[in-house]
Amino acid sequence: MKPVKIGICGLGTVGSGTVNVLQRNAGIIAARAQAPLELVHVGARRDNPACELGATRVSRDIFEVARDPEVEILVELIGGTTVARELVETAIRAGKHVVTANKALIAEFGNEIFALAEEHSVEVRYEAAIAGGIPIVKALREGLAGNRIEWLAGIINGTGNFILTEMRDQGREFADVLAQAQALGYAEADPAFDVEGIDAAHKLVILAAVAFGMPLQFEAVYTEGITQLTPQDVAHARELGYIIKHLGIAKQNGDGVELRVHPTLIPDHLLLADVDGVKNAILVEGNAVGPTLYYGAGAGADATASAIVADLIDLARDCGAGQTGRVPPLGVASSSLRNLPIVPMAQVQTPWYLRMEVEDRPGVLSKVASIFSEQGISIEALIQKAPAQGQTRVSLIVLTNKAAQGSVEQAVGAIEALDSINGKVVRIRVEPLDG
Repeated sequence: MKPVKIGICGLGTVGSGTVNVLQRNAGIIAARAQAPLELVHVGARRDNPACELGATRVSRDIFEVARDPEVEILVELIGGTTVARELVETAIRAGKHVVTANKALIAEFGNEIFALAEEHSVEVRYEAAIAGGIPIVKALREGLAGNRIEWLAGIINGTGNFILTEMRDQGREFADVLAQAQALGYAEADPAFDVEGIDAAHKLVILAAVAFGMPLQFEAVYTEGITQLTPQDVAHARELGYIIKHLGIAKQNGDGVELRVHPTLIPDHLLLADVDGVKNAILVEGNAVGPTLYYGAGAGADATASAIVADLIDLARDCGAGQTGRVPPLGVASSSLRNLPIVPMAQVQTPWYLRMEVEDRPGVLSKVASIFSEQGISIEALIQKAPAQGQTRVSLIVLTNKAAQGSVEQAVGAIEALDSINGKVVRIRVEPLDG
């Protein structure tokens, strides 16, 4: 069998992991790809002792790999969206297929990259860009191809999930757990992409595009982080039968598509509520299959390499069969993508958890309830905590039925204006995840 020639750009954790998986599982990979996968060229600024390259050609200029006529498939693992985009487009124009783990690149520039690949009759694969080793793109694009996807909800950032798990189990403050996550290597020195939800938003927009057959629209995703969450709210949620998770949620409804990343209370009996630490999981509701859950390692050298090598095997099969475009990048042909409207957040309806600090005196509860009534918001439960010794303020917790965000914001503004309310009202959405 003629080998399929591979070039890798980037030899960090994921790059070295990919080299090791290709070597360790060479026999089974060749059998499944129907051809050996031969690593012939690596582009990296420096060597990585975590992998052994042997006689493989190494270039310090990554563009030499993209221009190498021997390379049939280029694996982009350098990250970022500037040099990486130039590298990928150079490879495509040179007639090479591309595999990438770069969620930011796909989320922000995937429409243009896929169009270029179609123009040059090559493929771009990106399974590793979302949830590490979980084959969620393949599941949506192929395994669930016979379904209308109604919604999906995912824990798709391991750093944020680790922090929330520790806050729940140990009662620790956000800043304290973040420092531990950085010490363990789960969070970067600048953790904003993880804790502010940007990383999850990149992944969500890709999942939504595949699930709903629509163009990528990263700028349309509503993004809210976890930096303002407190152990108090995590504990209150648990008392009420909920777990707080940082979710990416995409839903089709009669008005269009909801795209949102934010902290969410979910019922504690759900399997998704038991996904702890740095693990990832995506719950998908299809109109034929019902709910399905995909769980596993969301990052790491071997887990991400697993997804990269799976894409390489698929491409090697296509090369051997002399075909491209067997499965379109977003699951449907570009001409069939639907320009679905994005639902404004003010119109998105969910139940809500709200916590406020109020003066412990008569009439406060009735004023709060009246304000909710004026906005057409129905209260499901209202709980007043006992005041601490010597304190005149108490925590008032409100669970509402479904209400539009715009109405909740109006109500919260009026409540915060009351002289009996101390500080800001905490607002966290609730998702039953039952359709």
